[in-house]
Amino acid sequence: MSTSFLVLLLFMFVTKISVNGQLEEWCIADEQTPDTELQVALDWACGKGGADCSKIQKDQSCYYPNTVRDHASYAFNNYFQKYKRKGGTCFFNNAAMVIQVDPSHNSCHYEYMP
Repeated sequence: MSTSFLVLLLFMFVTKISVNGQLEEWCIADEQTPDTELQVALDWACGKGGADCSKIQKDQSCYYPNTVRDHASYAFNNYFQKYKRKGGTCFFNNAAMVIQVDPSHNSCHYEYMP
């Protein structure tokens, strides 16, 4: 096999491209943001922001791990997917970041909407 073919295969494996040609993107909490700042952004996302935070409630599919960072990541992504086509961003006062790897884990599914 040629080197360029192998590079293309690797690129296709590492980069997910949706049906319409757009890169799949999820919004998660930035690892370097302190929990206190994440909590403020999480409260906004689940309140005025309009994110559906029902799955991060106790005994729901995304409650564990029960950390501010994990709950914020779920809420940030829910908001981002819901509002990105209407001008919503993954900023959250610089507490979040966009990734191209699905952050879903165990029974917790992170939505992706093209």
